[in-house]
Amino acid sequence: MSESIQGPRGVRDILPDESWKWAYVLDRAGEIARRFGYSEVKLPIFEHTELFSRGVGDTTDIVEKEMYTFTDKGGRSITLRPEMTAGMMRSYVEHTLGVPGGNPAKLWGAGPMFRYERPQKGRYRQFWQLDYEEVGSESPLVDVEVIMTAIELFRTLGMRNLEVVINSVGCPKCRPVYREKLVGYLKGHFDELCDTCKSRLDRNPLRVLDCKEDHEIVAGAPDIFDSLCDECAEHFKAVTDGLTRLGIKYTIDKTLVRGLDYYTKTAFEVKSGDLGAQSAVCGGGRYDNLSESIGGPHVPSVGFAAGLDRVILVMDEQGCSFGSAPALDAYVVCPDPAARLNAMELMYELRRAGLKADMDYAGRGMKAQMKTAVASGAKAACILGGDEAARGVVAVRDLTKAEQAEVPAGEVCARVAELAGRQ
Repeated sequence: MSESIQGPRGVRDILPDESWKWAYVLDRAGEIARRFGYSEVKLPIFEHTELFSRGVGDTTDIVEKEMYTFTDKGGRSITLRPEMTAGMMRSYVEHTLGVPGGNPAKLWGAGPMFRYERPQKGRYRQFWQLDYEEVGSESPLVDVEVIMTAIELFRTLGMRNLEVVINSVGCPKCRPVYREKLVGYLKGHFDELCDTCKSRLDRNPLRVLDCKEDHEIVAGAPDIFDSLCDECAEHFKAVTDGLTRLGIKYTIDKTLVRGLDYYTKTAFEVKSGDLGAQSAVCGGGRYDNLSESIGGPHVPSVGFAAGLDRVILVMDEQGCSFGSAPALDAYVVCPDPAARLNAMELMYELRRAGLKADMDYAGRGMKAQMKTAVASGAKAACILGGDEAARGVVAVRDLTKAEQAEVPAGEVCARVAELAGRQ
């Protein structure tokens, strides 16, 4: 007998004891999106590879090491999306979603992403993200609104100790000035750098700031704020002033650069709780030149993404509520094989009335069926045998109080709804 096939490394099944938590978070995410005026976009899971190599940056770890890329039957290079922002911008440009001179287009989506990286707690090779983007505005108040959206999402989910970590990464006008200073400093410490940072030095030196191994060297690096142009400095001040006015706690972290090349000006993360590296629940920032990098017009934009695995991990660690676990309203118990069609008809009526109902199909005895009814979490057991069917009644048992009474068949749905608190 051949060995059973297992799932690939780095992916996992979201099983029933957890999937209801995902449904809860996705429902809250949609609720926040609607309240803040975002419209949902469902993007394709794969795109032309060029979208990510040009949009995300061909010197990023994502493009160099982590993308799932293949050649399709038409000879085209296709990549499973490693993130959603580039696809959202592609969709915006392709379908002309913006209104020139108007407010930004507020777009959101959710779905699986794919990156070939080392699996660890809260990080997988297939992972789900929530994505919120405001496309088409250069106003720093839009940065504030996006951060406000993230904070309100996590606050709605019950997370504690929410804090924004923020930085400016400059723009194409002032970043080269900082890059020159940073490279000069890092070359003076070249022999002390890890191998990864040595390889990044000429291609993408800002990524060295994010290194966990060379943090002592990074601590002495030049301050990016000394190199910001007036526009970037004023933009950053307007964002932090807005956060202060709204009472949103923030910390400036001058080493925060994010792992994507398209960021300009604002870069931020939101942290929750005291889980160290695991406490970051979303990341985002402004990306004013992404559209141009993929062949579109100039479209200043800002957004953020949150990984569902990480969000649910933090919620579990903090004891946040996911609402009520799924449970039946009624379980139909039929001890008489001759009355099974009557029992199925009753179950169908309960379901049509909007109630969650199930029944036994294994032909087990009364005791076993009642045990299953209790284990299902149902509020009521509807007992229907041949005698009850002949008399047009159903024995409805309140499984919370262990009380039972016969109810006319036409009133069973109302009685179950009452016991389930659904009236």
